[in-house]
Formats: sequence, structure tokens, C-alpha cells
Amino acid sequence: MYGQLYVLILIALGTFLITGLYKGIIRHTGIRDVIMVGFAIGIISCAMLLTNLLYVFGIFRGILTHIPYAVIIIFTAMAWTLLVLTRFGVRLVYHWLKANKNSVNVMIFGAGAAGLITRNVLEADGSNPMEVVGFLDNDPGKIGKSIEGIPVYSTWALNPKFLIGKNVSEIIFSIQNINKERKRELIEELLSKTNVRVKDVPPVDAWINGELSAKQIRQVKITDLLQRSEIHLDNIHVLTQVKGKRIMVTGAAGSIGSEIVRQLCHCNTGKLIMVDQAETPLYDLELELRKNYPDQQDNFRFIIANVGDHDLMKKIFADFHPQIIYHAAAYKHVPMMEHNPFEAVRVNIFGTKNMADLADQFRVEKFVMISTDKAVNPTNVMGATKRTAEIYIQSLNHEVDNRTRFITTRFGNVLGSNGSVIPLFEKQIAAGGPVTVTHPDITRYFMTIPEACQLVLEAGSMGNGGEIFMFDMGKPVRIADLAYNMIRLSGLEPGKDIKIVYSGLRHGEKLYEELLYDKEKGQPTHHPKIAIAKVSYYRLSEVQNMIHELERSISTRDKMILVETLKQMVPEFKSNNSIFEELDVVSRVN
Repeated sequence: MYGQLYVLILIALGTFLITGLYKGIIRHTGIRDVIMVGFAIGIISCAMLLTNLLYVFGIFRGILTHIPYAVIIIFTAMAWTLLVLTRFGVRLVYHWLKANKNSVNVMIFGAGAAGLITRNVLEADGSNPMEVVGFLDNDPGKIGKSIEGIPVYSTWALNPKFLIGKNVSEIIFSIQNINKERKRELIEELLSKTNVRVKDVPPVDAWINGELSAKQIRQVKITDLLQRSEIHLDNIHVLTQVKGKRIMVTGAAGSIGSEIVRQLCHCNTGKLIMVDQAETPLYDLELELRKNYPDQQDNFRFIIANVGDHDLMKKIFADFHPQIIYHAAAYKHVPMMEHNPFEAVRVNIFGTKNMADLADQFRVEKFVMISTDKAVNPTNVMGATKRTAEIYIQSLNHEVDNRTRFITTRFGNVLGSNGSVIPLFEKQIAAGGPVTVTHPDITRYFMTIPEACQLVLEAGSMGNGGEIFMFDMGKPVRIADLAYNMIRLSGLEPGKDIKIVYSGLRHGEKLYEELLYDKEKGQPTHHPKIAIAKVSYYRLSEVQNMIHELERSISTRDKMILVETLKQMVPEFKSNNSIFEELDVVSRVN
């Protein structure tokens, strides 16, 4: 009898070691642990039945004894019950003790699998005690019910009265299939009407080793609110276009240029020639690419050069013979260029002309220029220079003997780019304010850097030459609302903790940006989110005469004469909040 007992004890120990039940943290017991306990008890019970079977056949009859089946059934039920109850008892005591601390009341938006995982992660995290007081969902089959004792409310409950009644401090979005526009509307409503903090759970494919951790649940950022539903482009066309090609990117160390380079690194290109006049940013890009793409080391070329230097750029063209050029080099800061029109003209117009002429001379297949929405009905020097550059490369494209297809992409402000408004607001908030907004009604279009660069690559693949491609930019964003939401996302109250100050429009700035001229029409392409601006073309000889006039104006070193000539080239250029407004008055009088 005792021998049989020893055998069963050894089997039980082996079972618990094999199933790994001893490894589980008791206070985190879940359904899987309950199943494993049942599996282990089942093995032990089967071992008892096996000893009974051996006893019946007379094997080891001197050692074994018959165990009553009632004893086996009672053992199985009691062992499983006691082990499970013990584990859940420890878990209940742990959470009861934890609940007595100063925990934060949290509601989880989404009562699906991701929501339950988020709830378990929050409960397991002891560094920041949180109490989940409810789920929010729009599934009628879940509303009014409870999940593991936690009630599920309709999303219509997202109002100040309800949240205050539940003493909710945070709402965590843990829903994977929600439309970005709908999510943005909900978060903006929370920010405008309540004082709750809003956090977000990353997509499942971003979880570390397939598991969510509390550290990954992050505060919602302003960029999350500005992003639209993802725009999917035809990467097959892009891959076919650039595969094995020698590609040059100017302004390669800038926000747009560097992202174009990163995306090209996934496209199996040939030589990738990166040109920029900024030494340190280009060096940083080199370190990044050599680290992340070691197998492409031999294809990279990093060149310090100014696109306006004709002799140097001609040598670079002769050395590498690029087949596709993405021209991102430009000055883009509106007030700075308003004060420095000579540099704006030198780089944005003559730098582009230099690159385009060399592209034509060396029979480059495609030349893709990055323009801006500020080139539409420009009110500043920067926008006017970009429009002039558009006019020049389009006129060059329509020359009879031209073999290069010149293409333009035009889009709005880019999130996170150098000199954008968001980094400025972040610094002002970190310094305790005030946050400066130029005008209460000023609006801007926004897009992400990857989105902008996808447009550039897609335009390069679909363009036949002469087009100006544009994204569907969605709705413009009020900068005052942007400032308000950024302050709220920082856990502060606008007007109380951080003041918003209206400083007046800057030189050359206008209230509303446009993507099309009034006389232009957006023509559809094969992609519903991309359109082509239908514009009037100029003869190259006419444009070249205008360029010669600009050269003469530059030689005078008189910025009024220079800008006056620029206005003659771009008649719709009407200055705003600038010393150059007097030129518009004179032209109207004349």
C-alpha cells in the first residue's frame, strides 16, 4: 500500500514539474492556469485508475491495492477545487489590498480581446495602481452586461456627468478596428468637455514579443489626432520604377528627403546618391543608414553640395549619371524667406533650375520636385519662389527635344518636420507657456512624413511628365484648436495652467492655405486620394526671359526690385502682412 502511495506521489511531483504549475504567479491566476490544474489532476487520477487496472490483472499485487472509485472521484474533485480556490483566494486578497491604495479609476474603450488583455496588464502592474471601473463599447450584445464583474457601458456614456460620477481619471483606447476619424472625434470631444487623461494601446503587431506591457500604454499625442485614415498606395509600381536604378535625392538630410531615402532603402534600388549642404544632419543620416541597412553599404553615396553650384553638381551628374531625381532641397520657412528673398530665389528657383537643366542635359528619366500648398495664390516670397520653380520645370517638360519627365508633388504642412508648429508648441508648453498662436482663425492642412514621401514616390512612378500631383488632405485644422488640445494632452488646463496668446500673423502668412488655384481643376487618377492639378503651361522661351529678369534683379541687391520682378512672373502673388504689400498697391494704381 505504501509502495503504491510513493509511486503516486512521484507521479504527482513529475506531473507538476512537467506542467510547470509551480512557476505560475498565483496572484495572476487566469483561465489557462485553471485548465493546467485540471490537466495535472487528470493525469494523477488516470495514474490511480492504471494502478487499479494492474491490480485486477494481478501485476504487482503484493505492492498495489485497489483504490475505490469513489475515492478517486472525491480526490479529483477536491484536489482541483482546493488548488483553484487557493489560487483565486490569493488573487482576491492581493487585489483587495491593492484596491485600498490610492488607485486611479480607469475606463477601457473596447470590450473585446484587446480590452481584456489591457485590463489584465493594468491589474498586473504594481507600479501604478489602477482600478478598471468599466468598459466602453458600441456592441449591443455587450452593453449592459459585465465581463469578469466589470460593467460594459455604451460609448454614449462618454460625457462629463457620467465620468465625474464614476470618478474616472483616465480613458484608455484599446480597440483595434475603430476608424481613425471616429477615434479622433471621440478623443477631441473628451479633451474639450472633460478633464480625463486619454491613453492609447498600440496595434497588436507593435506589442513586444506578441505581449502587451503597461509601459506600451502611452499618452495620446497630438500627431495621433492629426493623422487621417491610412492612405494605401500602389507600392508595386514604385518598386518596379526604382528597382536597380541610380537615384539621387537632394535635401536628403531634411525631414522629407531623409524619409524618401529610408523608403527607397526597402525598394532594392541601385546607387542611392544623397546630396545636402547641411553637414551634421547628413552625417547623422549616414550613421543611421549604415547601421540599419548594412547590406546596402556599397550603394550609398553621401555628398555635401549646394544644388545651386552648377559646376559641382555637373561633376556629380557626370560621376553617377542618376536615372531618377527626387528634388527636396529648398528653403521652406515663410517668415525667414520674407526677410531673405535673395536666398529664397537663389535656392528655390535657381537651385531647381540648375538641377532641372542638368537632368535634361544628362537625360535623367524622371525628375520629381517637391512643392507646397503655399505655391497656390502665394502671399509670401517662399510660396512665390516654389510656384516659379513649378512653372520652370513644367515649361521644360513640354520642350520637343526633352527626354526627362518633370513631375511636381504639392502638399501641406508635414507633422514633425523641421520648423513645424508642433515642436514649437511642445517647447512652449514645457517652458510653462504661453503658447503663441498667430490668429484665432488660422488653419492649415497636415499630413505625416511617411504619407508625404509615399506621394512623392507614387508620383514618380505614375507621372508621365508635366503633372502636379496632390493628396486629398482632408479637412484643414485650426491652429488654435491644435494648441488647446496639446495643452490638454499635457495634463494641463488651457487658460489656467498655460495661456494661449495671439501674436498676429507673421510676415507673409495667410489665414487659409489652398491646394488648387481657383481656375484649376483637380483631375482624378487611378487612386481616389490622389489628384492632378490642371494648370496653364508657359513656353520655355517666355519663362527663360523671366528668369533673366530675375538675374538682373538679383544683381541690383535691392529686394524690392527683386520681389517686384517675382510678382511679374507670378501675377497671383499678393503679399500679406509684409513690406512688399506696397508693390501690390503700385501695380493696382498702374
